[in-house]
Amino acid sequence: MPAIDDLFQKLRSENQKALMPFVTAGDPDVAFTSAVLQEIVGRGAHLCEVGVPYSDPIADGPVIQASYTRALDNKVKLASILDMLGETTPKLTAPVVTMICYAIIYRHGVTAYCDQAKQAGIDGLIVPDLPVEEAAELAAICRERDLSLIQLVTPTTPRERALKICETSSGFVYYVSVTGITGERTELPPDIVENVSWLREHTSLPICIGFGINKPEHVKLLAPVADGLIVGSAIVRRVAEAAERSRDEVLKDVGDYVAELLAAF
Repeated sequence: MPAIDDLFQKLRSENQKALMPFVTAGDPDVAFTSAVLQEIVGRGAHLCEVGVPYSDPIADGPVIQASYTRALDNKVKLASILDMLGETTPKLTAPVVTMICYAIIYRHGVTAYCDQAKQAGIDGLIVPDLPVEEAAELAAICRERDLSLIQLVTPTTPRERALKICETSSGFVYYVSVTGITGERTELPPDIVENVSWLREHTSLPICIGFGINKPEHVKLLAPVADGLIVGSAIVRRVAEAAERSRDEVLKDVGDYVAELLAAF
């Protein structure tokens, strides 16, 4: 059974929910990305999402966009990210997925990327710019390699289309909580619980909610209807402080924040 499927089966049997932090690969360098992954998993994170920097971010707000720019300015390459993950994933007790643009996968070679991702210990791909109408090839290649293909449903996705997305997804469905871009928010849309509850009635896949989640109050609101919660900008913002603070202090700050969110489940 693929690692992500096994994880959610275990969590569901124990009536637990997953926390999935997001980290930008290569910000400020791949060695620190590895250290952050080990810290957040050591604090109890259930999955990790690693963003592969791209010069034209899709739906990423200013915090994550800035982290991508810093990583690219530091000449981070896909090869170095995969090498780092290959060395890091054996040290982790949580599955790792990459948030990666299909343009990068296509340019690299779809089969080649999936093979190298599998070798690096990656368990799934989140591909935000891949339309469901064009997902069949990548979905088939992922299935052959026990990789999950995780696709996104947004508040404006028509319900018929949302069901098609679920049919070609595996691992879990990424539900985007808000219309717009990533970033920390003080409040989430009032209809999010209703929308996710409807989706849960129509798919057996786990549903993880991302975009805007950054406070224990958000965790308490959404945990009853979600299988997992994704936290990105609040962690990326803390990691960015490594440019001015001790890296050990930043790691502790990130770890303490993850522990605070986990305590709210």
